[in-house]
Amino acid sequence: MAKTQTQKKQETKTSGTKGSDKILGEIVPAVVQELIGRTGSRGEITQVRCLVQAGRDKGRSMRRNIKGPIRVGDTLMLRETEIESRKIKSTLSKGAYS
Repeated sequence: MAKTQTQKKQETKTSGTKGSDKILGEIVPAVVQELIGRTGSRGEITQVRCLVQAGRDKGRSMRRNIKGPIRVGDTLMLRETEIESRKIKSTLSKGAYS
């Protein structure tokens, strides 16, 4: 008996979502060393310098953007350590960290 088109579509959709293998990869802890400044259109993002504690890039100090409350000494759980945030261009930073 021939399969209907709906059965064929369901069989082809058995693979996971696009990019799901990256999300399920290694999660790496990093400790916040310094608060660099505030960014975002309303100043809601804080740029920090953090030190990677484990994984392939252990010991690397990198710049990351964080949304939400953060302070020096907090531990971040990073999904990836390859991408680093751009420097804040403006000398006038939003917020109290200038």
